[in-house]
Amino acid sequence: MADLQDDEDIPLSTGGASAHAEEGAEGEAEELRPGPHTSTHTSARTSAHTPAPEERARALLTEHPVADGHSGLAWALSRLTWYDLELGDTALQADLPRLREGAVGAMFWSLRLPQAYEANRAVSATLALIDLAETVVRAYPEGLRLAHTASHTADARAHGRIACLLGPAAAAAIDDCLGTLRALQRLGVRSLTLSGTRWAGERGLSRFGEEVVREMNRLGVLADLSGSSTATVKHTLTVSRAPVIFSRSAAHALTPHPDNVPDDLLAALRDHNGLCLVPCTAAQTGPALRDVADHLDHVRRVAGPECVGISGMYDTGSALPDGLHDTSRYPQLIAELLDRGWPDADVSLLTWGNVQRVLREADFTAKAAQIRRAPSTATLDRLDGEN
Repeated sequence: MADLQDDEDIPLSTGGASAHAEEGAEGEAEELRPGPHTSTHTSARTSAHTPAPEERARALLTEHPVADGHSGLAWALSRLTWYDLELGDTALQADLPRLREGAVGAMFWSLRLPQAYEANRAVSATLALIDLAETVVRAYPEGLRLAHTASHTADARAHGRIACLLGPAAAAAIDDCLGTLRALQRLGVRSLTLSGTRWAGERGLSRFGEEVVREMNRLGVLADLSGSSTATVKHTLTVSRAPVIFSRSAAHALTPHPDNVPDDLLAALRDHNGLCLVPCTAAQTGPALRDVADHLDHVRRVAGPECVGISGMYDTGSALPDGLHDTSRYPQLIAELLDRGWPDADVSLLTWGNVQRVLREADFTAKAAQIRRAPSTATLDRLDGEN
């Protein structure tokens, strides 16, 4: 109030320096008045600020953070003797500073294994990765939180934590045993890749494979079809009552990589409310950020805005496109999409909404299935023994 009183005590003057100031102001105003050849839009542009795409992107990501569908962080950390996720680590492409800079709100920690492990000790190696993930999350409680459901991810976000979901695990990790599948689900595994098994191959699902998918539905474990044959994809879409995902697949029409999805299967995915998570890898999408945006455009157009998401594929050893060298670069990717004309609603589905929907629908399907169906006691030998 003292400052206000001081201002009130300043005497008003109608002459001297004050008069000259007023004359100068009038002269400046006269110069700023538009003449007959002056555009009247100049002042409008200065008064009505239009946010740049990256500014819009960061504002959107504050409300709808990125749910990254495939992170290799667990395996990468298992190879290191020392790391500090809070301070940042140059050996990684995802640490807490860069995850925050990239507005990541949730991430699936892949439990996929090198081929040598899948052939010899997939179960124990997967359990070791789960144990490591739990240990890491406990070590950084101010930044990370384990999540098993859509409610858990939303709660983590509300408390300023990054939700960490486990999966996809390799199908070899269940060792052709539904009891092992149930044990992994109780440990938090939320998705399982079906490729590379005797019961999900080039001819589609075997009888045991169908039973695996039904049991996954009953447990709320998502079927990940990346790397699966066309026959397995179509067969799984027929059997599954829950949405399926492609955890790391782009558009085959743009890049004919074996893990990418052709348009007919993208259209089928739309009909079944599934989700295709486009990877940020040079091999599957192209060498630059704009190539990843091209694939996101294509999947959105063919499968629909409700069926497209993002998989960073960071810390998996994959070559990354220019402009997407670590998790901090997600705002630049979103800015590119906004610059291409993506509406805010579609961007919010891409980054957060679609993953949340799939998790919720899987949980709903599981609750309904558990009322109708007891845990399956089927075995590979009993169902597929004659094959």
